[in-house]
Amino acid sequence: MPIFKTFENRSPILYTLALVNFIHIIDSMLIMPLGDIFIEEFGISSGEYSFLVSAYALAAFVSSLVGVFYLDRFDRKTSLLFIYFGFGVGTLACAFADTYIQLVCLRIFTGFFGGMIGAMVLSVVSDLYPFKERGAAMGILFSAFSAASALGVPVGIYLAAKSNWQFPFMVIGLFALAICFFVFLFFPSMNSHLKEQETKLDINKTITAITSDKNQLTALLAGFVLILAHFMIIPFISPYLIKNVGISQIEIAYQFFFGGIATVISAPFIGRMTDKYGVMRVFTIVLFLSFIPTVLITNMKVIPLWIAISITTLFFIFASGRMISPNTIITAAAGTANRGSFMSIKSALQQLAIGLSAIISGSIVYIGDDKLYHNYDLVGYLSIIIAVFTIFLIKRIKVAEGN
Repeated sequence: MPIFKTFENRSPILYTLALVNFIHIIDSMLIMPLGDIFIEEFGISSGEYSFLVSAYALAAFVSSLVGVFYLDRFDRKTSLLFIYFGFGVGTLACAFADTYIQLVCLRIFTGFFGGMIGAMVLSVVSDLYPFKERGAAMGILFSAFSAASALGVPVGIYLAAKSNWQFPFMVIGLFALAICFFVFLFFPSMNSHLKEQETKLDINKTITAITSDKNQLTALLAGFVLILAHFMIIPFISPYLIKNVGISQIEIAYQFFFGGIATVISAPFIGRMTDKYGVMRVFTIVLFLSFIPTVLITNMKVIPLWIAISITTLFFIFASGRMISPNTIITAAAGTANRGSFMSIKSALQQLAIGLSAIISGSIVYIGDDKLYHNYDLVGYLSIIIAVFTIFLIKRIKVAEGN
C-alpha cells in the first residue's frame, strides 16, 4: 500500500526524485573525470574519448524521441520504474566491459533508458508544483547535481583510483536497482495527466500539439542551445587539469567535492531568487557571471591546486546556476496534457546537444606531442558565444495555461 496516497504530501516524492537524479547524474558524469584513465587504458585518442562521452547522450536522444509517444500514455510511476530499471541494469553491465567497444555499446544501452529519466522527473515535478512554486522545487531537484558532484563523483573517483574503473559502475547500478524497489513499494499512482487527454492519443496529434505551438518550439530551442553551450567545455575539464595544470587523478575529486558543496547551497538560493525576482533578471546575471570561470578554466596553466579548485568551484556555482531559471519557464511552456511528451522532446534535444558538444569539442581539442591538450581556449570562447544566444530565446517564452 503506498504511503503517499495523494500529491498533498509532495516533499517525500520530490526528495526521492532528487535521489533518482542523484544516481543518474553520477553515472552520466563519471565518464568525464575518469577520462584520462580511459584514454590510457584503452589507448584511444581525444576524438575516440569524446565519442565514448557522446555515446550515452546520442542513445538518450533516440530514446527520448521514442518517449514522446509513450510517456503521457501511462501512469508516471509505471514509466519511471521501467526506465530506471533499464538504466540500473545497463550501468551494472558497464562494470563488466573489457574493451573500448564493449563499453561504448553498454553506454549506448544505458543511455537509451537514462535519456528518459530527466523528462520523467521534470514531468512529475511539474505536475506536483504550480508555476509560482516551481522555482524552489527546481532548485532542490538541481541540487541533486550538486550532491552528485560533491559526494558521488569524488567517491567514484576514489573507488576507481584505489580499485579499478569498473567498481564505481557496479555500485551505481546496484543503488539504482534498490531505488526501483523503493519506488515500486511506496510511490503512489501518478495519473492525473491522463484525465486531461483524449481517450485515444494519436501520434500525429502528439507531434502537432508541440510543433504547431511557437511557444513550445522556442522553449525547446532554448533548452538545446543552453545545454550545447554548457557541455562544450565539460568533457575535457578533468583531462586538461591532469595534463596541463598538473593535478593528480585523486585531486580531481576536489573540484567535484568543493564545487558540489558550493552548489548545494547556491542552487536552492538561485531557485528562490527566481521565484522572487523573475526568470530573466536572475538568468541574465548568473549567465554573465558564468563566463568568468569559463575563460579562466580553458586558459589555465600550471597553478597551485587551491587556485585551480577555486576557479572550478565558481564554474560549478554559476554554470549549474544558469540552468535553474530558464528551466523554470521552459517547463511551463507546455500544459499538463502534453507535458510528458514535451519534456521528452526537451530531453531528446538536450541529449543531442550533449552528444554534439562532446563531438565538437573533441574535434577542436587535440593531444600534442608534448602530451598536453591544445585549443581548449577556443572551445571556451565558442561556449560563451553560443550561451549569449539563449538570452534572446528565453525572453520569448510564455507560461502556458495550466501552470
